[in-house]
Amino acid sequence: MDDPFDDLVASLKTLPGLGRRSAERIALHLLVGDRGRMEQFSQSLEVAAREIDRCPDCGNLARTGQRCVVCSDRSRNQQSLCIVEKIQDLVAIEEAGGWKGLYHVLHGKLSPLQNRGPEDVNLGGFSERLKSLGVKEIVFALSNDIEGEATCHYIAEALLPEELGISASRIGFGLPSGGDVTYADSVTLRSAMDARREFQR
Repeated sequence: MDDPFDDLVASLKTLPGLGRRSAERIALHLLVGDRGRMEQFSQSLEVAAREIDRCPDCGNLARTGQRCVVCSDRSRNQQSLCIVEKIQDLVAIEEAGGWKGLYHVLHGKLSPLQNRGPEDVNLGGFSERLKSLGVKEIVFALSNDIEGEATCHYIAEALLPEELGISASRIGFGLPSGGDVTYADSVTLRSAMDARREFQR
């Protein structure tokens, strides 16, 4: 028979950045003392699993069946779209405060070596979204690596028709080669956004 404590530790260990020792500390924190803390934590997870999903427009987190807070904000520039790999990148850019447009979260990058093609990222309906919003500017805020570059090229060449007149730029200043947007500090991200350059198709 499985040990419930070991099962809890094993589940916590699957979270990013948690090793066995850290998972054990969190498990003990939840179990020792006020048991109401564990019930509240469990209820919060159940509610989140039931009521949080992806925004149907951009792929950000949102209440199930609703648009996210960014897409719902009419004060945002509807004609500027920042393309990011994952939700953590969107959060990092928002916290940096350097972007007032909308986002599109890909939930991955193209990688021929790992057999990840366009159908494996969030590009369904992307062209229709560009047209419905009347997008005039695309900013690629993808990681500065080979896969990020390949993803930018695919989108620019296959999904940005020249007749739409959409300008495409890529952040890069301050982001090291192979660097990840999520882990860049706020000053670096603001500099990268301010110093974006035209993307060569």
